[in-house]
Amino acid sequence: MNKLDVLKPWTLSFSFGRALQQSTIKKWAGKKDNVEAAQAAFLARCKANSESTLGKYAGGSTDAAASESLYVKGYKY
Repeated sequence: MNKLDVLKPWTLSFSFGRALQQSTIKKWAGKKDNVEAAQAAFLARCKANSESTLGKYAGGSTDAAASESLYVKGYKY
Protein backbone atom coordinates (compact mmCIF):
# COMPACT_ATOMS: atom_id res chain seq x y z
CA MET A 1 0.00 0.00 0.00
CA ASN A 2 2.91 2.34 0.63
CA LYS A 3 4.02 1.87 -3.00
CA LEU A 4 0.80 3.39 -4.35
CA ASP A 5 1.40 6.76 -5.91
CA VAL A 6 -1.71 8.41 -4.49
CA LEU A 7 -2.35 11.10 -1.92
CA LYS A 8 -2.72 9.37 1.44
CA PRO A 9 -4.03 11.33 4.43
CA TRP A 10 -2.30 8.87 6.75
CA THR A 11 1.02 7.17 7.33
CA LEU A 12 0.97 3.42 7.17
CA SER A 13 3.48 2.00 9.59
CA PHE A 14 4.13 -1.39 11.11
CA SER A 15 4.40 -2.38 14.74
CA PHE A 16 5.43 -5.98 15.01
CA GLY A 17 6.70 -5.92 18.59
CA ARG A 18 6.08 -9.59 19.19
CA ALA A 19 7.60 -10.58 15.85
CA LEU A 20 10.66 -8.43 16.51
CA GLN A 21 11.10 -9.86 19.98
CA GLN A 22 10.40 -13.53 19.22
CA SER A 23 13.16 -14.07 16.68
CA THR A 24 15.59 -12.04 18.81
CA ILE A 25 14.85 -13.94 22.01
CA LYS A 26 15.05 -17.26 20.20
CA LYS A 27 18.46 -16.34 18.77
CA TRP A 28 19.69 -15.09 22.18
CA ALA A 29 18.38 -18.07 24.23
CA GLY A 30 19.67 -16.39 27.41
CA LYS A 31 23.33 -17.03 26.55
CA LYS A 32 26.05 -14.37 26.61
CA ASP A 33 27.68 -15.94 23.55
CA ASN A 34 24.52 -15.28 21.50
CA VAL A 35 24.11 -11.56 22.26
CA GLU A 36 25.79 -10.35 19.06
CA ALA A 37 23.75 -12.74 16.88
CA ALA A 38 20.54 -11.70 18.66
CA GLN A 39 21.32 -8.03 18.11
CA ALA A 40 21.95 -8.71 14.42
CA ALA A 41 18.62 -10.56 14.15
CA PHE A 42 16.81 -7.67 15.85
CA LEU A 43 18.44 -5.12 13.56
CA ALA A 44 17.47 -7.16 10.49
CA ARG A 45 13.80 -7.29 11.60
CA CYS A 46 13.82 -3.54 12.35
CA LYS A 47 15.26 -2.83 8.90
CA ALA A 48 12.55 -4.98 7.29
CA ASN A 49 9.86 -3.03 9.17
CA SER A 50 11.41 0.25 8.08
CA GLU A 51 11.52 -0.88 4.45
CA SER A 52 7.89 -1.97 4.70
CA THR A 53 6.86 1.46 5.90
CA LEU A 54 8.58 2.99 2.87
CA GLY A 55 7.07 0.42 0.48
CA LYS A 56 10.53 -0.97 -0.28
CA TYR A 57 10.48 -4.35 1.51
CA ALA A 58 11.11 -7.17 -0.95
CA GLY A 59 10.81 -10.06 1.51
CA GLY A 60 13.09 -13.04 1.59
CA SER A 61 14.29 -13.13 5.19
CA THR A 62 17.12 -15.61 5.52
CA ASP A 63 16.43 -16.13 9.23
CA ALA A 64 14.21 -19.15 9.86
CA ALA A 65 13.13 -17.80 13.26
CA ALA A 66 11.74 -14.67 11.60
CA SER A 67 9.68 -16.80 9.23
CA GLU A 68 8.02 -18.96 11.90
CA SER A 69 4.35 -18.43 12.57
CA LEU A 70 3.58 -16.80 15.92
CA TYR A 71 -0.05 -17.92 15.83
CA VAL A 72 -1.28 -19.33 19.14
CA LYS A 73 -4.71 -20.98 19.00
CA GLY A 74 -7.08 -19.51 21.56
CA TYR A 75 -4.68 -16.70 22.54
CA LYS A 76 -6.48 -14.01 24.53
CA TYR A 77 -5.36 -10.39 24.52
